[in-house]
Amino acid sequence: MDIRIKATGFELTAETRSYLDDRIAALEKFVSDAGTARCEVELGLAAGGQRHGANMWFAEIRILVPGNSPVYARNNASSVNAAIDDVKEEVERQLRRGKRLDIRMARKTGAAIKNWLKFGR
Repeated sequence: MDIRIKATGFELTAETRSYLDDRIAALEKFVSDAGTARCEVELGLAAGGQRHGANMWFAEIRILVPGNSPVYARNNASSVNAAIDDVKEEVERQLRRGKRLDIRMARKTGAAIKNWLKFGR
């Protein structure tokens, strides 16, 4: 999977980079075609003010797989690692749902073909 990382408003440290790489590696097993998939990650400090409060860090993940709809999630948290964890869980939930949908459609299609062949005799 091609991973592109953008840091907005802060300098990306080696610890944060390794933490992010571990979280992204856990998502690769849910992507059907990891060779052609692209993962875009943006981390940064949100513009301060009253609307953010203590949740000053944000993380965004967008996974683009050719032939599928893109998966996108964004979250704010009090630390960059917490924001990464929260957004990773949301993307994982969306990818699991898509994978279950693909399996369900394959099973239903197979059952329909079997019934069609059974009654076609």
